[in-house]
Amino acid sequence: MDFKNKIVLITGGCSGIGKIMARKSLERGCQKLVIWDINEEGLSQTKEEFSKMGGEIFTFKIDVSSLDDIKVTAQRVRTEVGSVDILINNAGIVVGKYFHEHTHEQIDKSISINTTALMHTTLEFLPGMIEKNSGAICNIASSAGLISNPKMSVYASSKWAVIGWGDSVRLEMNQVNKKVSVTTIMPFFINTGMFDGVKSKVLPILEPEKTSERIMNAIEKETKMLAMPLPYWFIRLSQGLLPIPAFDWVMKNVFGVYDTMKEFTGRK
Repeated sequence: MDFKNKIVLITGGCSGIGKIMARKSLERGCQKLVIWDINEEGLSQTKEEFSKMGGEIFTFKIDVSSLDDIKVTAQRVRTEVGSVDILINNAGIVVGKYFHEHTHEQIDKSISINTTALMHTTLEFLPGMIEKNSGAICNIASSAGLISNPKMSVYASSKWAVIGWGDSVRLEMNQVNKKVSVTTIMPFFINTGMFDGVKSKVLPILEPEKTSERIMNAIEKETKMLAMPLPYWFIRLSQGLLPIPAFDWVMKNVFGVYDTMKEFTGRK
């Protein structure tokens, strides 16, 4: 999917990799860029910062944990901007604590923002893509959706759901013969502040600029799944071949995955 002359919508688009992908969409010549975010000040600053890059920029303050907000704002986009060609479901949150330390409200918020918001947002714009027989959906999941990890139980579950749902939609588009690509991204920790305090024994903490570029390339190439830095197939193959105790030992003692969240602080 070429970004040139397209309408691109990015959720969580005024910070982290969302903001970088917004800039890269403009650099690639998108006609209209739509940014959804809950941060009104961030939206204003981002629009001003990108104002001279070409392409029209539309910003919408939205709480994606609210279905009513999603419905109303999606209708505004269709009316004020047009039919979305490329949807990047990027908004997300993390609560880094043991499951028994969560509140019910934190569980609901995590699942609504990280999982169901992607489904509801896609449901608003997918019919338009199907009607045009053209479109691209990119879901930012996480390697936490592949590997269980202490202090990430709810976050991991929200991302596991996104991986299963998103790839099922990809298969559905194939079955109904529609040219709508679905790309699922499963990155390790990215150095954006969201995961401040995490420590990785072997695997590198990903750099936002390079990671964003790889995601943009994946959308352009209509890549089905992209995990980084460990490839998707390696993780799944290891899980399939190794008994659970052996896999746990490798993840803890070789890669150090199970201890990454011990000193997590998150974005202040």
